[in-house]
Formats: sequence, structure tokens, C-alpha cells
Amino acid sequence: MPAPAAAVLDVAAVLAFVLVGRRSHAEGLDLAGTLGTAWPFLAGLATGWVAARGWRAPSSRRTGAAVWAAAVAVGVLLRATTGDGAPVSFVVVTAFVLAALLLGWRVVAALVGCSGRR
Repeated sequence: MPAPAAAVLDVAAVLAFVLVGRRSHAEGLDLAGTLGTAWPFLAGLATGWVAARGWRAPSSRRTGAAVWAAAVAVGVLLRATTGDGAPVSFVVVTAFVLAALLLGWRVVAALVGCSGRR
């Protein structure tokens, strides 16, 4: 998969996480609120892409793991240091949901790729 497409899928995954989270906590889905919630995790996503040199193998498990770990770690750290808080329950949910989303599409891509070669 081309790196730009993978990056778009990763951003879409983070935005889906944010939108579902905001909706489940009865927060508005306005652009400003959504971006205010998303920016720490998008910054983490970008950090993971750079650290893993994700453009080289954007669909790989290694890239996915690095992007996921950075999105969670940097996102939670930025959220906590900017006053939004990060209780343990939030960190656990964030880690599991972002793992499912950021690693999930890579698993599907690998399975589709494998079945296409047979």
C-alpha cells in the first residue's frame, strides 16, 4: 500500500476513535472540539511515522506497532500535560481501541494481500 494511503487510514482511525469517544461522552462533534481532542493523538501518530520511517513499509506490523505505541504514549502524555487528564481507564481504552484500529487495518491489508497472491 502506498504511504499516503496508509497515512490517510491512520488519520481516519484516530479520528474515528475521537468521534466515537466524544459521542459516547455526550460531547459535541463540532470541528473545533473534534480537533481539540484529536491533536494530541495525531501528533503521536506523526511521531510514530517519523520514528518508524513509516513511509518505507507503511503496512508492516513493525510500522503499525510503532505508530500505535507513539499515538497512545504521546497522545496521552500531551493530553495529560495540557489539562485534559488521562485516568488509567482512559489510557486502557485508548490503547485497546487504537490497537484495534491502527493494527486492524494492517492485518486486513496483509490478509487481502496474501489471498491475492494465491
